[in-house]
Amino acid sequence: MLIPSIDLQGGRIVQLVQGERLALASDDFDGWIAKFADFPKVQLIDLDAAKNQGHNRGLVASICRRLPCRVGGGVRTVEDAVDVLTAGAVKAIVGSRLFRGGAPDVDFAATLAAAAGATRLVAAVDARGGRVVIDGWRTQLGISPADAVRQLEPYFDEFLFTNVDVEGLMRGIDRGAIEAVRAATTRAVTVAGGVTTEDEIAWLDGLGMDAVVGMAIYTGKLKIST
Repeated sequence: MLIPSIDLQGGRIVQLVQGERLALASDDFDGWIAKFADFPKVQLIDLDAAKNQGHNRGLVASICRRLPCRVGGGVRTVEDAVDVLTAGAVKAIVGSRLFRGGAPDVDFAATLAAAAGATRLVAAVDARGGRVVIDGWRTQLGISPADAVRQLEPYFDEFLFTNVDVEGLMRGIDRGAIEAVRAATTRAVTVAGGVTTEDEIAWLDGLGMDAVVGMAIYTGKLKIST
């Protein structure tokens, strides 16, 4: 399944290359919401909150009232996750806070799952150069995404794997990296980063994985339909 993405930064919809360089920005919220209205899942990320540089909570709540969103960015506490869900998110995406001291914080994961429910949470495992990255992709850990997924598997029903190496480049996905994560868990896995073509989406679907698509949709390279 294709899951369109909405990334927020500075009160606008944006697309960044590898989380850094601004490639696109739009104020046309109504237009993009209309394009995504028939999709059963939409990914909504508050980049400012993810980088601890402010937030877009009002926009997040407004979009959640109009689209079935899985929301991430800045979810660092149990209260944050509950607030996101209360604001209308279908699921809360938790990333950097799942790691402490260079390893998965399984105690926090267990507490979070008990409080919010594993079915309403998505564990985000982002990677660059074959290693997990956190803090808005600025800090690299020594653990592989597959190892991280294995350790976090008891606490989440779904993982979001983002490969930063190919994110925003529209040059295709790293199938080997994806297969390693797929083999590490029996849980649902959604893939982001580099997804550009219908063939890639079909390949992921064949592995039972959903595909988050951003840049290819916003540039018109990939035509969307529900």
